[in-house]
Amino acid sequence: MITGERMAAVDENAAALGVSQKQLMESSGNAVARAVREVAEPDSSVAVVAGRGNNGGDAFVAVRFLEKYDVTTLLLGRADRIGTDIARENWTALQNAGYDTQEVTDSSEFDLPDCDVVVDAMLGTGISGDLREPAATAAEAINAADATVVAVDVPSGFDADGGEVADNAVEADRVVTFHDTKPGLAELEAELAVADIGIPAAAERDVGPGDISLARPDGREGRPYVIGGGPYTGAPALASQAALRAGAELAFVAAPESVAGEIQGYAEDLIVQPYENEILTPDVAEDLLETAEEYDNVVVIGPGLGTDDETLEATRGFLSSYSGTAVVDADALEVVPEIETDATLVCTPNRGELARMGGPDTDDLAAVADEIESFAAELGHLVLAKGENDVITDGERTRVSRSGTVGMKVGGTGDTLAGIVAALLEGAEPMDAAAAGAQVNGLAGERLAERHEHGYLASELLGELPAVLWGGDDE
Repeated sequence: MITGERMAAVDENAAALGVSQKQLMESSGNAVARAVREVAEPDSSVAVVAGRGNNGGDAFVAVRFLEKYDVTTLLLGRADRIGTDIARENWTALQNAGYDTQEVTDSSEFDLPDCDVVVDAMLGTGISGDLREPAATAAEAINAADATVVAVDVPSGFDADGGEVADNAVEADRVVTFHDTKPGLAELEAELAVADIGIPAAAERDVGPGDISLARPDGREGRPYVIGGGPYTGAPALASQAALRAGAELAFVAAPESVAGEIQGYAEDLIVQPYENEILTPDVAEDLLETAEEYDNVVVIGPGLGTDDETLEATRGFLSSYSGTAVVDADALEVVPEIETDATLVCTPNRGELARMGGPDTDDLAAVADEIESFAAELGHLVLAKGENDVITDGERTRVSRSGTVGMKVGGTGDTLAGIVAALLEGAEPMDAAAAGAQVNGLAGERLAERHEHGYLASELLGELPAVLWGGDDE
């Protein structure tokens, strides 16, 4: 099962692999035509009611595969306002080839012809809420018609993310959905067919540009709270700066007073909150917990924290009591297998840390992705295992991020990853934020490798993050 939102990301990933949206539209349209042929004999009359998006484009393709049928295509809106190039190309192909096509520019002009089959291609995935004009009038006519209704991907008025159905939605007899079923479709009183349209498995398994689009922040939001520092100072500074570069509006660092000034010295943009102890202790952790809960921060805990017994005890206490979302990295990972918590944890171990937590011990993480998935299921938390290829799994779903270069073995790149994920968690689901974070971090390294081969630093990744996330070039 796949949501409409996730399906859009898979489509984008497929295009990056070389399977264009145009190819997928041709396959989708062919599948719709097959469904029509299954419910009606040749010479039957078919009315295609199409919107101006790719859902309509799928139907335009279908018309070309229905030569033995009497087909009328009604476009809701003006043709010059069709939303995508490929949908427009397929509309133009129908007109150039002399098919019966009509533009409906006013809902009062909508007139559904008598027909045996209606193809509902007005609205696809990504649309929710009650239908508005002219789709509302068209849906009313479709529902009143004595015809078999075939819906393209989802019935118009159906929310492919939440499974909700608008009061004035199209009542389909048959739904031809693409690649995988969508949440809630099986509950409709309609015959459901899932059409394989040729999307490679890698488009869903491997992280790609669609995943970045899915998790990309629309603007500045979030105030990650980095708990780290003590023995090491660079790690929390890198994590918090990465969060800012990835869209956070503020980044807080809680650190021992003895190193707070040093951490602040890395960047004036950080808000450093010192505490008196030399290391994180249980008493301090209780105070930090109150702050994190009060302000509903996404927490990053672990960078530079150290492994003093008292610090580990403080980390156990914090994570056991915390009820929010936390990225757990570096030294804090050790305690995760032994705690129970209501918090949502995104654990980011490298190969060695993964093995010490009880996961598989191997250099080739992608080769044991299924084992890591089983480990995450047993652990009860999302795992982003860092290696040459990163494996991201919540115990049920697993993704592989193949971005990055050997130059990212330099110290600190895991800290930037933790900060990126924390920023993305403000607006994205944990699995989406972790997958996109891994891909973004690796792509930033690839950009640096083009100029510096293997001789770049983790701190230099920071300047590449905005270009990877939002496009453009910062040079």
